[in-house]
Amino acid sequence: MFVKPAKGRTVPDPARGDVLPVKGRNVEASAYWFRRKAAGEIEVIQQKGVKDDRKL
Repeated sequence: MFVKPAKGRTVPDPARGDVLPVKGRNVEASAYWFRRKAAGEIEVIQQKGVKDDRKL
């Protein structure tokens, strides 16, 4: 999933050992990133042309 920090936030990226760049980056979906989203620290960006068409 593609995420970027909320305005004025600095968010650590534990997988890379640095901070999430202002422009954002692709990260592996995990509980860590879902907690950051729930806390309002990041925005999850839906990129154009990306959709999940898998059928259950």
